Amino acid sequence: MPSNEAHRAAVLGSPIAHSLSPALHRAAYEELGLENWSYDRFDVDEEGLPGFVEGLDPSWAGLSLTMPLKRVIIPLLDGITDTAASVEAVNTVVLAEDGRRTGDNTDIPGMVAALRERGVDKVESAAVLGAGATASSALAALAGICAGPVTAYVRSAARADEMRGWGERLGADVRIADWTRAEEAFRAPLVIATTPAGTTDALAEAVPATPGTLFDVLYEPWPTRLASRWAAAGGPVVGGLDLLVHQAVLQVEQMTGCPKAPLAVMRAAGRTALHGRKPEASG
Repeated sequence: MPSNEAHRAAVLGSPIAHSLSPALHRAAYEELGLENWSYDRFDVDEEGLPGFVEGLDPSWAGLSLTMPLKRVIIPLLDGITDTAASVEAVNTVVLAEDGRRTGDNTDIPGMVAALRERGVDKVESAAVLGAGATASSALAALAGICAGPVTAYVRSAARADEMRGWGERLGADVRIADWTRAEEAFRAPLVIATTPAGTTDALAEAVPATPGTLFDVLYEPWPTRLASRWAAAGGPVVGGLDLLVHQAVLQVEQMTGCPKAPLAVMRAAGRTALHGRKPEASG
C-alpha cells in the first residue's frame, strides 16, 4: 500500500479495554516506518459486529478479532483460509483494496512459532487443560507437531464430545480424561493450559521435579501460579505474551504487506504495556 495514504486497523471484541494488540501493532508500525498507519481498539459485541464491518471505508486494511467475535465474523466475510476453517474461528481479517474481506487464524501458527522459539518442534505426546475455543487451536497446532496421543482434561461430557470432534476433524489422536485427574497431565512432555485465570492454581503443587514444557496461554496476570512453580522446577515455560506476539507478527505482515514484522520490538512493547498496568487492572 502506498506509504502516503492513511491506513487503519483495529482489534474488536467485548470486553476489549485491556487488549495489548494496540501496543504491539503500533510498535511494529513505528519500527517499519509506517507513519500513516493507525491501530485502535473498539468494544464491539455480536450484535454490533455487522454494522461495524459494513461501515468500514477504503482506508481500512485489517481487523484483529477476539472473543466473542471469532466465529460470528465468518458469515460477514468473502472467504476464509484453510487454517481458519479447520477450527471455524477467525482472529484476523485482511481488507483488500477491492473490498474483499478474507479471514485467517494466526493463533494456530502463532502457537507453533512460540513453541519452536523455545526449541519444541516435535513431541511424542501432549496434554491440553481445558476445552474452550483456545483448546481447539491448541489441538490444531499439536496436529502438526505431536507424533502420539493428546490427552484433553475436561469438566463435562459435552466438553469431552467437543474435543473428540475437534480431534477427528484435525487429525489429532485425542484421548479424554476427567478434570479431577488433571495432575496426570504433568507426565506429558508438553502441557498446554488453555483455562481462565485461576483455574490451574490448585494444580501448582503437583508440578513434578523434572517437568517437560508448559505452554500457559494467559498473559495477565503473569506469571500464573502454575507457571511460577513450573519455572522453579526448571521446566521451560511459554506464556500468553509469546503467543500474542507471534500471532500479531503474522497479522502485521498480512495487513501491511511488509514481509518481516519486528518480533523483538513488539514483544518489548507488550512487556512495557503489561508492566505499566496497575495490579487491580489485571484480568
